[in-house]
Amino acid sequence: MAVASPSSDLFDEIVMAEERFHGEGYQEGYAEGSHVGVVEGRRYGSLHGAKIGSEIGCYLGFALTWQCLLQKCTDEKNSKKIRTLDSLIGMIQKFPYEDPTYDKLQEDLEKIRGKFKQVCSMLNIQSDFRIGTERSSLTF
Repeated sequence: MAVASPSSDLFDEIVMAEERFHGEGYQEGYAEGSHVGVVEGRRYGSLHGAKIGSEIGCYLGFALTWQCLLQKCTDEKNSKKIRTLDSLIGMIQKFPYEDPTYDKLQEDLEKIRGKFKQVCSMLNIQSDFRIGTERSSLTF
């Protein structure tokens, strides 16, 4: 059995230090990156969810207001508008706000947007929903 000299043990420690520090640095960086990623993802999710909520809320308020305005009119033309508004309101009420993992969220959101545009067309209103830093708005 060969006995290693103290100088070769010191040399091995120096050579292996780079590998050891690289491994430790990787673990620390991975842990920090994971933490920052979760924080950033949570912030992005909250912001994106708030934008969608604001948009859907605006559509619902718009539809309910027009539904009330058109209730007094009983002709066939307004009856069709009311049915389309009822359809939009129903779609919004079925929208799964509380389930961020809903796999058809974007698809359903696009359907609501399309129905909203249809309602605006029927009512002869130009739709332009914008979310700004100060407030959301519909322009008429």
